[in-house]
Amino acid sequence: MRLSAVSTILIACLTISGCAARGEREAAQSSAPSKEMTASITKSQSPTPSVEIGETVSRVERQQALATSLPAGLGSATYLQSDQSEDGVPVPLQRPLAMLSPDNPIPRALRQQPMRIYSHQFRDAKPINFGTTTSPRKLAVHGVDVSRWQGDIDWDTLRTQGANFVYIKATDGGDHLDPMFKKNWRAAQQAGLKHGAYHFFYWCRTAGEQADWFIRNVPKEAGALPPVIDVEWNGESSCKRRPSREQVLAKMQVFMDKLERHYGQRPIVYTAPDFYKDNLSGELLNYPFWLRSVAAHPSKVYPGRRWLFWQYSGSGVSHGVDGRIDLNAFHGSEQDWHNWVASSVR
Repeated sequence: MRLSAVSTILIACLTISGCAARGEREAAQSSAPSKEMTASITKSQSPTPSVEIGETVSRVERQQALATSLPAGLGSATYLQSDQSEDGVPVPLQRPLAMLSPDNPIPRALRQQPMRIYSHQFRDAKPINFGTTTSPRKLAVHGVDVSRWQGDIDWDTLRTQGANFVYIKATDGGDHLDPMFKKNWRAAQQAGLKHGAYHFFYWCRTAGEQADWFIRNVPKEAGALPPVIDVEWNGESSCKRRPSREQVLAKMQVFMDKLERHYGQRPIVYTAPDFYKDNLSGELLNYPFWLRSVAAHPSKVYPGRRWLFWQYSGSGVSHGVDGRIDLNAFHGSEQDWHNWVASSVR
């Protein structure tokens, strides 16, 4: 009888242990990355660009770089992607949930503490006399916009030269990602620059597809500046189509509505004189505008249009950047800038 009882106990223990092990395996399997995608993004038939463009480092090194590049206490699910994919869709890396949704996020008020404003130190390879009273130098807050063409940037130096904000080229159309976007985004963040992303609109692609592509690639990041839609006629583009004014406005509205719903920020409209005259004069009065005007003050080129940013040069020269860079100014005082940032960033 004693041997039989011992045997029974041993069998029961082995059974319980086996069930527990099976339960752990099933739990591990159930935590595998899901193949589901958000409703706003459709699966692409073409290969999805790697999140880490232009870098040839190992997957582990990429994870370490991402972990150190994020601000203390904040995580970003958008960047947690690997070069492995399922059906062309990047699979999220397995990171602790606490990294994605910190228990004690930085308070919004603390994120928006006024930052030091650096004075204008840029030069212009093709200087323009805008007039004594209307010179962009009269404006307190200057910044830049960049893309792959600026190459590797010394962001700390660029900031001290007067780049108090930067807009970074992110996407074109529905399938192009600027190869330097992710690197520039993280570097600008680390340098303490207020930064945002812009999308170059392609008139031969649907607005919804383009909005989805931008959302897929641009982080929904605390403290980021509002997104920008860049609308202009581009003679070098493979798309030669020029929709009617009505079609242009309808497509822009679809794109901007999607971005505003996703990011919770009203997009900024960037444009150039010829496109503005054809399509935007007197339109979209409840949207902020960023105007290109490199030969005269915006009041002369865009009469009656209220504006937020002025791109006054495409031939800027600055320490920290090789070659030319676009120069911009905010329309207002230093205090106006701080007030706008406090009301506009996430």
